[in-house]
Amino acid sequence: MPTETLRNARKNKADEFYTQLPDIEAELKHYKEQLAGKIIFCNCDDPYESNFFKYFAMNFNFLGLKKLIATCYDSSPIAYTQMSFFENEKTVPNKHRRAYKIEITEVGDYNGDGAVDMSDIEWLLKNKKNTLSLLKGNGDFRSGECIELLKEADVVVTNPPFSLFHAYVAQLMEYGKKFLIIGNQNAITYKEIFPLIKQNKVWLGYGFKGNVGFFINTQYIDYAKSSQHKEGMIRVSGVMWFTNLDTKKRHEILILYKQYSPEEYPKYDNYDAIEVGKTSDIPYDYDGVMGVPITFLDKYNPEQFEIIGATESEGRGFSCGLWDETSKVPQATVKGKKKFKRLFIRRRRKS
Repeated sequence: MPTETLRNARKNKADEFYTQLPDIEAELKHYKEQLAGKIIFCNCDDPYESNFFKYFAMNFNFLGLKKLIATCYDSSPIAYTQMSFFENEKTVPNKHRRAYKIEITEVGDYNGDGAVDMSDIEWLLKNKKNTLSLLKGNGDFRSGECIELLKEADVVVTNPPFSLFHAYVAQLMEYGKKFLIIGNQNAITYKEIFPLIKQNKVWLGYGFKGNVGFFINTQYIDYAKSSQHKEGMIRVSGVMWFTNLDTKKRHEILILYKQYSPEEYPKYDNYDAIEVGKTSDIPYDYDGVMGVPITFLDKYNPEQFEIIGATESEGRGFSCGLWDETSKVPQATVKGKKKFKRLFIRRRRKS
C-alpha cells in the first residue's frame, strides 16, 4: 500500500488494520518458551474480532500462559460484530458502545468436545464472574487504567494503530515491557525508533513473507484501489514485526561473498561511506562504513555488524551520531542521484 494511501487512512481515521490469524500463528510459533508462565497483554484488541485475542485464548494451555488480558477502544469500527457478551449490545450505536477488558487465568474444554475453541471461550466469558468487565474510560492504551494493566503484564503482543506507532513504542520502553508488535518498515528510521534499534533495544522478528501482508479494514476498502483488495482485506507492503524478544535468526551469521572494488561500490557525494544496493552485496573485505537498504535489518546480527546511523528519504538529514545533531545534511546521494532510506553499518572487528 503506497504512502499516499496510508496518509488517506490516517486522515479518515481508518488506520486500524486487523491481522489475520495465520500471520499471527506463523510469527508466534517462534516464541513459545519465552511466553510460558507470562502475563500477555493485548491492549489494542477488541476480542470480538481480534485474532490476537483468539490466538492466545485458544492456545492458553498450550503456551502455558499465566494470564491473558485484552482491552478494546470504545470506537472500534468492528466492535460487537460477532460474539455477544452484553445484552442488546448489537443494537447500540458505535458512538455509545463502551470499552471493556477481558482477563483470563484459565481455559478449559467446557463443552466437552475434546478441544478448546472459541465456543469454550465464549462460554467462559459468559459464565465466569469478573472475566469480562467494562472499563471506566475509553480503552485508549494511554489511559490510566490501561497503563495499570500494562504494569501488570510481562509481554505485550498486538498490532497498534500505525499513526500512533512511535507513541506506542515509547510507552513500552518507559515501562520496560517485552513486546511483539506489527509496524511499517519506515518506522525503522523514525527519530523515536531508530535510536532504539541502534542501541539494540528493538529489532525485527521473523516477519511477513516479502514484507507484505493482507489486513482486515472495512473502512479503508471504500477508498483503496481495487488492486489492493483480497477477499475483503487490504494489501499492505512494508510491514514487519518489531520486538525485543530474542530470536534465533538474530544470531545467524550473514554469509558474505562479494569482494570490494571502488568501481562497484562508489562513495556517497556527501558522506564518507560506500553505497551497497542490496544486502546480499555487502563486501566481505571492507571495514569502513557502508550504506545499505533498511531491509538489511531483517538480516542484522549485532555480533557481526554495528549500526552507525540512518538517513530519511524526505530530506530531513542523517539520524547519525557522526554528524552534529543540529547539522542540516541532505539525504544520501551518489553522483547527484538521491538514494532511498539507508542504514549505515560497519562490520565489527574481530578482537
